[in-house]
Amino acid sequence: MVGSGSSTSKSRLVRWWEALTPLSRLLAIALAAPLTVLNAWAFSEIFGYFRSLFIVILTAALSAFLLNYPVRWLEKGRIKRGQAAILVFLAAILIVMALGVTLVPLAFTQAQQLVARLPEWIDSGRRQLVMLDERISVLGLPISLDGLAAQLNARLTGELQSIAGQTLNLALSLTVFTVVRLLDILLTVVLTFYLLQNSQAIWSSLIGWLPTRFQQPFSKTLRLSFQNYFFGQIISATCMGLGLTSAFLLLKVPFGLLFGLTIGLMALVPFGGTVGIVLVTLLVALQNIGLAFQLLAVALIVQQIVENFIAPRVLGTVTGLNPFWVFIAILAGARIGGLLGVVVAVPIAVLLKEFLIAVRTVTHRDDHAHPSSEYSSSEHPLSEIGSSAKERTQKEKSRDVKQLQISEVSKQESEL
Repeated sequence: MVGSGSSTSKSRLVRWWEALTPLSRLLAIALAAPLTVLNAWAFSEIFGYFRSLFIVILTAALSAFLLNYPVRWLEKGRIKRGQAAILVFLAAILIVMALGVTLVPLAFTQAQQLVARLPEWIDSGRRQLVMLDERISVLGLPISLDGLAAQLNARLTGELQSIAGQTLNLALSLTVFTVVRLLDILLTVVLTFYLLQNSQAIWSSLIGWLPTRFQQPFSKTLRLSFQNYFFGQIISATCMGLGLTSAFLLLKVPFGLLFGLTIGLMALVPFGGTVGIVLVTLLVALQNIGLAFQLLAVALIVQQIVENFIAPRVLGTVTGLNPFWVFIAILAGARIGGLLGVVVAVPIAVLLKEFLIAVRTVTHRDDHAHPSSEYSSSEHPLSEIGSSAKERTQKEKSRDVKQLQISEVSKQESEL
């Protein structure tokens, strides 16, 4: 019985792979590699063709996923799910509209002013480099910044022209966006509300396609990976945006509101906050190097407080991924799905990591269980000897116990 169970402990695919010769394995890999590349290319083409549809569905699913937590909290207060979904959905729309009416116009106005003042800032940066070069020459150091100043002036002028062109294209795209993409916005809003009301039934129907033993672990892993990542990034980005905006306004940094909100939005993506701090520091350094150093110091302090004290206390370990793999996941997500791919790349990488760990655990458990089961009582003679010796020992112990009991009973009878 044990031997038959051990023969089926490994899957057919594993047994087939072990039965192949090294040359056959090499040929199988050589045949599978082109098919894998071809399937990846086919999926990318399909994704590109239905890109807008996938973006609408994925955006609505993420929005419903995040709004589901306040809905569940209201359900605990004995409010029906339909009513709770309507309340949360209306509150979310009001918050988005309030932000769009208050902060967005101010940030857009400051962005226009920044683009208009960039030539002045570039000239200021060039003059500061010239002054620094004069001080270095007075000190007698063998360093010259004349070439750097000329290159900086030429490159920044080109970048300024590029920014002006991109601003014009953005204005045109916004005009087209209001006409063409309005249907996508309406579809996203409607689909978000529908998913928010019927998320449990839809998820149960989707998860039902998996084997029964995988349904609960997969659902739990997916929920935790997306929950920890998104809530961790939202909390970090919100705290960083509020803290940096307040600090920039206190330091009287030019365009402090725009710079603080920009860094907060970029912090929604891993490493985005650091990139935003570097860019803002370089921009401010064009006008005032001293203020740029103050900005950099304050930004690094706020970032360290948020990342090392606030976020870990709220959610603990967010992803558990090595920063190298986080960076690779972000690059792959940007290449495949653009901005939306960057947003969902890390939680999907966490899900893949948990899946590979589960597969490796099952494989190791089967490998450790297989050798012990091979030496069954019907195949290995030592096991039969060991089992018979154990049986004899147990019989002898039970016989000795019975003899002791009989002797005690006989003594008691003799005393009586």
